[in-house]
Order: sequence, then structure tokens, then C-alpha cells
Amino acid sequence: MKRRLSILMLASLFLITLKAQEGMWLLNQIGQLNLKQKGLQIAPEALYSPGKTGLYRAILQLGGGSASFVSPEGLIITNHHVAFTALQRASSTENDYLTNGFLARERSEEIQAPGYRARMLLEMKDVTEEVLAAAEGISDPKERDEAVNRKITTLAEAIEKDQEDVEAIVSEMYNGREYYLFVYKRFRDVRIVYAPPASIGKFGGEIDNWMWPRHTGDFSFLRVYVSPDGTGRAYSEENIPYKPEVWLKVADDDLDEGDPTFIMGFPGFTTRYRTSNSAEWNLRHNYPFSIRNFGEVIDLLDELTANDPEGHLKVASLRSGLANAMKNYQGKVDGMINTHFIQKKLDFEKEFMAWVNSNPVTKEKYGGILDGIKKTYGMIGRNKDRDNIAGLLQGLGGTPLSTAIRLYDLSREMAKPESEREQGYNDDLLKEIENNMQYLYANYYEPVDKAMMVRALSMVHELPEGQRIDGLEYIFKDKSKSIEQFVADAFAKSRLTDAEYARTLIRKSPEELESLNDPFITMAAKIWPMQEEINEVYEQFAAQVTDLRKQYITALYEWKGSAMYPDANGTMRFTSGPVMGYSPEDAVWYEPFTALNGVIAKDTGEEPFDVPDQLVKLQEKKDYGSWTDPDLNDVPVAFLHQCDITGGNSGSPVMNAKGEIIGVAFDGNYEAMISDWQYDFDLQRTISVDIRYVLFITEKFGKAGFILDEMGVEHLTGKAY
Repeated sequence: MKRRLSILMLASLFLITLKAQEGMWLLNQIGQLNLKQKGLQIAPEALYSPGKTGLYRAILQLGGGSASFVSPEGLIITNHHVAFTALQRASSTENDYLTNGFLARERSEEIQAPGYRARMLLEMKDVTEEVLAAAEGISDPKERDEAVNRKITTLAEAIEKDQEDVEAIVSEMYNGREYYLFVYKRFRDVRIVYAPPASIGKFGGEIDNWMWPRHTGDFSFLRVYVSPDGTGRAYSEENIPYKPEVWLKVADDDLDEGDPTFIMGFPGFTTRYRTSNSAEWNLRHNYPFSIRNFGEVIDLLDELTANDPEGHLKVASLRSGLANAMKNYQGKVDGMINTHFIQKKLDFEKEFMAWVNSNPVTKEKYGGILDGIKKTYGMIGRNKDRDNIAGLLQGLGGTPLSTAIRLYDLSREMAKPESEREQGYNDDLLKEIENNMQYLYANYYEPVDKAMMVRALSMVHELPEGQRIDGLEYIFKDKSKSIEQFVADAFAKSRLTDAEYARTLIRKSPEELESLNDPFITMAAKIWPMQEEINEVYEQFAAQVTDLRKQYITALYEWKGSAMYPDANGTMRFTSGPVMGYSPEDAVWYEPFTALNGVIAKDTGEEPFDVPDQLVKLQEKKDYGSWTDPDLNDVPVAFLHQCDITGGNSGSPVMNAKGEIIGVAFDGNYEAMISDWQYDFDLQRTISVDIRYVLFITEKFGKAGFILDEMGVEHLTGKAY
């Protein structure tokens, strides 16, 4: 399969063209994009204008995804997979909302989305001058980085002071060339309204994930609540639905190929301005380790919960996240190899260096950047095997051990004088950890956690000389006790299997924790010196490489011009593009729409293609209500369009030229999985669930027409619910 990516295409990363749909643009860059020429029928200022209310106020950051208000009563829509963890946490074997779905017919029946928080952008402000002034005259990269972080904290704290539901975040753009202050209203009471069963919301499972054609009804409805005075407070029976200033109206018009679309949401992270060193590090080291690691853990989860409904439910969110990330990383590897991406990066850098060396001034300023970046990677390359496994202990080594490591690290940092602590270690952090401790244990299931710890310690034991994890040798010295027996004894002796007990340890000193003689805390204490060493190396690496990347970005500005969007970093972005199919390989063309008949055609009667009987009957009777597409003569399910998104955009509303919601973004296509590294005009597509399928499922399958009434949507069956 051929992929067209020339040096000229790579160069186009740094230029705006009328043709390209590339770019996750900051809101204050929207005016550069000639949106009227691309079909926008509302004023660009209606999307975003500093100090004014616009459509951006209808968009929320929700957990690790996005969402949008769709009614004046705080109703929001997002993806089923964004709401997945909330459904899992709220479920039990008696009430399995993942499998069976959930519907609240009255406001009083809406249930908490445990641990979920939403943020709404209030304002953004360029604070580059203030932030960079704080580091002026400091030559050491690490010291300069620390000065910048202190200033960022000061700016944020000044905004947040005495405002319970306001959160301020200063975000770095262009690797520190610019800084923006984002001020959010924070909502801490989010409740579940309607989620379809997994046989709709997760239809196709991991087989169809990232693939086209797609037939997944990946949506859920939730609601945001606030205190009676409008403050975004924690759950209380006295709280009332939030009344947003702006919410999205559902489109009345048909959707066709070629129609313009746009998305506003919160994409996670991209790396499009990274050099070949970063790309090669991920291709050769980071992605392969993660793919193997996640795959082995998934196999372990499946084996231990195969005939165990309680265990299956407990680990569902963990398994889903690992499977999603594993396929994503595999797609990146395949994409890099198939497109010869590293070589193309090297070719681009050769062209860059030719420009640098063509002038004594640019040679003096930028001549050492690429070599400098390559040298910094040597800092983290020396102990990469050890560092990978050390990281594993903190995440996939079992909940009690990872909790012990977090608690011990917290106690060590809080024991330092305030001026010497890492940024963010304060009483507010302690309160946040106390409030969220229960969610650290949301996936805890002892048979699985024991097995994950045995696996992690076995990997520790297999590390070669020179890459050993200091402090854990005592576990392996006793030849009379196997790793399995050590783990069994640790779980039997420790009280860290209980979230409430773990919460009582948050404010204890290192000495108090060590005196408990808890086996997991003992492990945490023994590896802490090595972990401090690792952290110091990575802090030095981050400071140095960020400084060099900033210089690289500055050079690209000088070489290619200033019309550049910054890499995604979790802040709100805008992207646009038409509804459009694509050709994944020679002689193959993918149409941009799927329909209900395609759902039925995939039905096998078994997960993940087990179509609910009720949906089959609706299709057999052609009981489609108002939701038939005139061209398809069927209910549309999903569509492709040329917007530029990445992880974090899940749940973002897709809007038409009038600013009306036409769908909900939930995926990208596998052929363009390296989109975090490059944009490909021919192949990159966003996959979104059609709002008509959302409304069809909600009304006809879910018997929840009252939700459509709340959204102001006319439908044939009226209000008889």
C-alpha cells in the first residue's frame, strides 16, 4: 500500500494552504483560516471572540475526553467510551450498566459518574512575556525551567484564590516559545443520564477499533450539576442542573459528502515538530515495549476473569484502556515503517541543515540543535530497560504496590521545606488525593492484582546486570521462597488492599510509614533512592531537550514563516474539513457513510458483534422514525470527515456550517495512526457517530424520547414517554 509523503509534504507542516485541512488550531488563530471560503455560514467570531460568549462555551473537557452541552438544563453528550469508566464504577454484578446500558427516566434517577470532573473554558490569555521574564538571564536549562514553573504557579494561584470552582492552567506552546493562561469553570458533580448497552456503544469492540467501515453507537448522555448559587461543587442532593449560556442545537439539514464540518474539543498530545531522534526513540523503544507489555497484561486479565463476572466487570475499564492504547501504538509502528517515516524525517532535517549552513548567522544560532537533541537522548538511553520496569511497578504492578509508591513519594516530598518541593506538592494536592483514593482502587481485584505483581517482579528479576533495580534484591535472595509466595505473603500481611486504610496514610511522614512494616511500603522505601535518581535524570533531560526543541521551533519559524499551529497539549483547539471518504490502498475506495443495514450485516450473535434483538426488529420493520437519510434510505450510523484530531478529542461535537451538532467524534482511521507525528491529506480521517443514529437509538431503542424533547428535537412519536 503506497503512502504519499514527500519532503514537500513534510514542509507543508509549517504552511497554511487553502487545500489542506491540517491543524489543531488555538482559538485565537481561527481568524487566519479563511473559514468563510470553506463554507462556514456563521461569523468566525461566533465561535470564539476574546471576552465574549461563543460556541466555545458549549464545549467541555470531560475526564480524558471532550463533551458538549446540548440543552439549557446542563445535558451533555460525549462518547460511550469516555463515559465507560463511570459506567464501570457505578456497576455491580446485579446492575451491570456496561452490558445492559443505563437510563434515568427522572432527574432523581440520574446516578453519579464517580470521579468525573468537567471543565468549561472561560478565557485564554497570552502570558508569554510575563513567564519568559521570570527566567531572563538564567543560562542553565534546569534552573530556567524551575523559574518558569514558579512563575506559572504564581499566575495560576492568583486566579484561583478564593474561587472554589475556578481552575487556572498556564500551558506551554511551541516548546516554550509561547505561554497561554487558560481559565476554566470546574464542575465536580456529573451524573449519568443515558448510555446504550455495550452491544451498541461498544459494537465491534477491539476488532473494529480504529477501523473503517465502523458501526459503533459510541455516545452517552450525562448531566452537569452545580450548587443552587451556581458554584461547581461536589455531589449533593441539593445541587441543581447547570444552565449554560450556550448549548448546541441539533442540525435539521441532511448531511452529504463534501459538506463542511468543524470540531472544537480538547486534543491530548501531538509530536509533529519533533525531530528524527524522538521518532526513532518511540519506534525502536517506547512503542514496542508498551505493545508487548499491554498485550501480556490483557492476556492475563482475560485468563483470570474468563468465567468470573465480578472480575470481568472490575477490570473492564483497565482492559479497554490497555487494548485501545496497544492498537494505537501498533498502528503508529506500522505507519512509521510503511511510510519510511524516519528516513523522511532525516531527509527533511538534511534540507533544514542546508538552510542553516547557508548563512553564518543561522549557522551560529542553529547549527548545533540537531546534534544537541541527539546527545540528550543518550541521557535516558543508558538505563532504559531498568527505567521501563521501574515505571511498570508504579502502574501495572498491582494496585497496593503502586499506591504504596505514590504514598511514600508524597511523604518524602512533603517532608521537604516548601521552597524545595516539586511544583504542586501542597495541601491542595493532599486533599485531592484523599478525595480520589477510592478511584485508585476502582480496578482492584485481588487475583488480578496479585498476578500483575508476580509478573512485574519476574521482569525485575530478569533484568541484566547493569540494569538492576536497586533495593529489591532482598526479594530474590531467599531461594526457599518463590516470587509467587512472596507476593501471596505481602497481600496477606498488608492492609493496603483497602482504599479507606490507604487514605489514612496520606499525611504520614516517611518515618511513620516505614514503622508500619507494611511489605508494599517497605518495597517503596527501598526503591525510593533509585527512583529519585531516575527522576533527576528525566528532569535534566526534559529541561535540556525542551530548550533545544524551542530553538528548533524558532528556527522553523525563521525558515518557513510564522503560520504554524502548536502541537496539541490538552488545550481547546479548532479543526475543520469536509465529509470525505478515502482510498486505503490501490483499487479500494471507502464511502464516507455507514448505515444500520451494515450493523445487521455484522451480527454474529456473539460479542463484539451481538446485535440486540430489539434493534434487529426495528430494522426489520423499518421503524426508523425521523432518522432516515434520503440518499442511504436507511439510518446513518457513522461518517468520515477530514478534521484533524487526536486522543482527547473523543466526545467532541462535530458541527456543520451553521454551528449545529451533526455528530460526535470518536475515532481516527488505522491507516493514519501516525497522525500524532504527521498529517496526511489523502488518508487521515475522523470517524464520528452521526447525530441521527444517536437520536434514533435514544428514541426508538432506548424509549427515551424525553431526552430529545429536552434537546428541542422534533420527532415523529411526540412526547408519549
